[in-house]
Amino acid sequence: MSGPAGEPATRVPLHWKPAAAIAALVFLVHIVVNFITPYGIHRDELLYFAMGKHLRLFAMDFPPAIALIANAERLFGDSLVAVRMAPALAAAATIMMAAAIAREFGGGRFAQITAAIAVAVHPLFLRPGNLFQPVVFDQFWWTAALLALACFERTRDRRWWLAIGVIGGLGLLTKFSILFIGFGILVALVIDDRAALRTRGPWLALVIALTIGSPSVIGQIRLGFPLRAQMDALRQQQLVHVSFGSFLSWQMLLGPSLFLAAAGAVWLVRAPAARRYRPVGVACLAVFATLFVLRGKPYYVGPIYPALFAAGAVWLGMTGPSALARTGRAALVAAIVLYGILILPNGLPILPPPTMARYAAALGISAATRTNRGTMLRLPQDFADMIGWPERVALVAHVFDSLPPEKRAQAVLVGENYGEAGAIDFYGPRLGLPPAVSAAGSYWFFGPGSKPGTVIISLGVSREDLARFCGTVTAAGRITNDWTVEEEQDVSVYVCEQPNVTLQDLWPKLAGRN
Repeated sequence: MSGPAGEPATRVPLHWKPAAAIAALVFLVHIVVNFITPYGIHRDELLYFAMGKHLRLFAMDFPPAIALIANAERLFGDSLVAVRMAPALAAAATIMMAAAIAREFGGGRFAQITAAIAVAVHPLFLRPGNLFQPVVFDQFWWTAALLALACFERTRDRRWWLAIGVIGGLGLLTKFSILFIGFGILVALVIDDRAALRTRGPWLALVIALTIGSPSVIGQIRLGFPLRAQMDALRQQQLVHVSFGSFLSWQMLLGPSLFLAAAGAVWLVRAPAARRYRPVGVACLAVFATLFVLRGKPYYVGPIYPALFAAGAVWLGMTGPSALARTGRAALVAAIVLYGILILPNGLPILPPPTMARYAAALGISAATRTNRGTMLRLPQDFADMIGWPERVALVAHVFDSLPPEKRAQAVLVGENYGEAGAIDFYGPRLGLPPAVSAAGSYWFFGPGSKPGTVIISLGVSREDLARFCGTVTAAGRITNDWTVEEEQDVSVYVCEQPNVTLQDLWPKLAGRN
């Protein structure tokens, strides 16, 4: 094959052994961390496993890939190692992909290893790799899409559009944010490669992506586009706390890797040596600008960084053979590694809460412990969201077991939020508990079940809310924990009886809660 000007499309070799060693080390670190961590299941992980139990491929309010993966993982048990095996694999694969992009840009051994290291050591990629959430899979698909775009720009082989279409479709099954990188690629083609738009390739890729991702789209259509309500709630509750300044300042948390990414962006869009790969840089910058203008969460731009790290590593490797250049390269790579080690506890749940709180305070980075709603915790929110779920479910089980048999047979367990309901569904079966219901978020779409609600055991629902529905509300237990997120620090369990309406009649009125 030849490049766009007809010159041979030569390629440096892929130094896969050192890149694979780095990826394997990160994978092993995730496994070990999940053996030794003092934390437990994350609230979002509880939701995604509940989605797997309620899987309806073409009628879900959320892209269904995470539910499919959840069901596959449950075949290996409920341990943290089993639950987080797929994220660890995706994180390792993203590291390999970063090295492959550096190779695609013409980078040799140094560039490929540097790109792999930059992805491997930063919490922006370490933490998603240790959580069963769509984020890490989203990072993988974005990185794969940018690699495929780079391959197309080098070879002009239209078959790469088939790959982009498949990647886009799988990304659409994973997270709707794949649309941002799709938009970025479109902007890049309009600005820098209109010739490609005059071929069938990009449009075929779009058709393939929509076909593979159709369960996500059809689910939205069948359920009345719940994404709109989710985005409204996100804007009102979380994005309102994101300013242009905080969006930009958050990027500083990349530390020395930010220099690598910035250099990579400039090299891609300005350097003659990178001319053929300019659309990759334009796509990344278009995504960054779009999310900046829309005031998305700062970490939403995270998936563009593996490609920018790769480009920066290639530029760094081209700075010359002088002793000064070699020293500068070594110093930057060392700084990236040392920074990664310094903030490692912010990326992986290895320190117990008291130690982590002291570390976070000493670190002095407020963004590390600021919640999505703008409040401050002693721990990073992800870590606080991993605390106390088994204890809350044990309290519900104690209340359930204390009921007379005839009331237990009719009892409905209600969680105020998806974490509480998900915890009951995850930990409850081994304690003999029935499934939970909740009107919060995705749980509302699972329905109220078949029992009318003559006896309800609620976890986290306020007495005032229950009193609107129940004739009697009896306090049955309370659990406190200062280390968790605000809404879980003081949680009560109530028994609700003599309802004035059945759950089935009440359910439609509860639609839209988040």
